[in-house]
Amino acid sequence: MSRKLPPLNALRAFEAAARHLSFTRAADELYVTQAAVSHQVKALEEYLSIQLFKRLNRALLLTEEGQHYYPAVRVALDDIAQATRSLYRAETSGVLTVSVNPSFASLWLVPRMHRFAKLYPDIDIRIAADDALVDFDRDNVDVAVRYGRGNWPKLHVEKFMAEELFPVCSSRYLEDHPELKTPKGLKGHTLIHDYAFANELDLQWEDWIRKAGVEGVDPSRGPTFSHMHMVMQACLAGEGVALGHFAMIQDDLKAGRLVRLFDFSVKVDIAYYFCCPLDATQRYKVKAFRDWLLSETKDIRAHRSGATGNKQPLNEQDHD
Repeated sequence: MSRKLPPLNALRAFEAAARHLSFTRAADELYVTQAAVSHQVKALEEYLSIQLFKRLNRALLLTEEGQHYYPAVRVALDDIAQATRSLYRAETSGVLTVSVNPSFASLWLVPRMHRFAKLYPDIDIRIAADDALVDFDRDNVDVAVRYGRGNWPKLHVEKFMAEELFPVCSSRYLEDHPELKTPKGLKGHTLIHDYAFANELDLQWEDWIRKAGVEGVDPSRGPTFSHMHMVMQACLAGEGVALGHFAMIQDDLKAGRLVRLFDFSVKVDIAYYFCCPLDATQRYKVKAFRDWLLSETKDIRAHRSGATGNKQPLNEQDHD
């Protein structure tokens, strides 16, 4: 059933004027002129074909019809205002569910969540860590961070962090193995592998060794783990040498827990992407998380764009 409703601005003008019994004070409250309030009230009276006010020389009084109409209008406007406040609070506070893969959550997001909380204390991040791609139509998820080439249709997709890979080990491991000054020093060392990225998306030890032009190193040997954060834990424990994803291990590098081996690195054509439904980009909590991601990773993007990035194989004599 269709509703026959007067214009909202006219109702607001009437309610304020009836409450104050003054067009002037109503105008001050609504930040408009006295004439504008008088015009809106007159328009409402014409719409209703009913006189709502008695306009006296020095006073403004409600008619009997106006006295009957005013309480209902005030309650209705109060209900709209309360519903709007509740809706705004729900959008600017509460839970934001973020779908991420477990390694991104463990290595990057969790250590930085306190910084997001400081900026947005009313938003609580709920991390849904899973290797499977979230289905926004089915799952109760607001945003996602995905690793790949960004080809996910019917979503808002925005790259915020690219990657480059290079060998790393723990500082203690390097102290015990000083021969790891050049790539050819990898011969005989345990190489730690990441099963999660052993596919067409990412570069593996075999690729890195080939691109670096290193001979005599068997890239097939060594333990394999299902997730990158397990690889990094093994590396930190001194179990061998791993291919480090710069974006994920920058904190460990800065703290000296991990050490980069050699200058040669390989940039890959896959990256981390912020994803959300097309109709959610302007939601307050979604936009807040997106803006925070871009702010947190601006140094990584500057590093990626500013680095020369040696992609040419290095000859063994160049390593000595």
